[in-house]
Amino acid sequence: MIAAGSVSAIVLAAGESSRFGGPKTLASLASRPLLQHVLDVTHRLRFRETVVVLGRDADDIERLLRWRAEKRVRNPHPEAGLSSSLRIGLASVDPASEGALLLLGDQPLVREDVISRLLAGFDPAGRPIVVPRYLDGGGPNPLLIARSAWPLALETKGDRGLGPVLRDHPDVVKEIEMAGSNPDVDTPEDLARLESAIQK
Repeated sequence: MIAAGSVSAIVLAAGESSRFGGPKTLASLASRPLLQHVLDVTHRLRFRETVVVLGRDADDIERLLRWRAEKRVRNPHPEAGLSSSLRIGLASVDPASEGALLLLGDQPLVREDVISRLLAGFDPAGRPIVVPRYLDGGGPNPLLIARSAWPLALETKGDRGLGPVLRDHPDVVKEIEMAGSNPDVDTPEDLARLESAIQK
């Protein structure tokens, strides 16, 4: 187990949004930008810090979101994919942080209870990467990684994130079963489905 105050949250929000047709992190869900939903969650959980990695839409994001004490860094080459933002995020965290919680800026329904269970399952001496396994499907996000496993994170390439690394190193991964799912937003249709779902 680890306290949120010993962990840096890293929010990856530098994607090119090619399938969405515009800066999706600024698209509105329940009257707030998608990225704002994620930042509101990290703020409530009181992490040691929140590092937000921004890309080409950084100026608009800086202007339109409600910021607290988040550290904003920019990826000068977001076309290099998610892996490049991950490297920048890890390089930007407080050296005293014992781990990092990796979140995606296009997953506005990320749940506090999921994050709390990841923190409770943290065991860097055993399996230093903790991921959710959603009963209703979806990727293993957010993801909690101990500092000792950061070299594995640096093996990522292109836009595939940590998925291939997790598959190649199952011995360092602890899965925690979670109810529901954590949908991301890749297209306007995805956003419409989420909007409809939260209004029910």
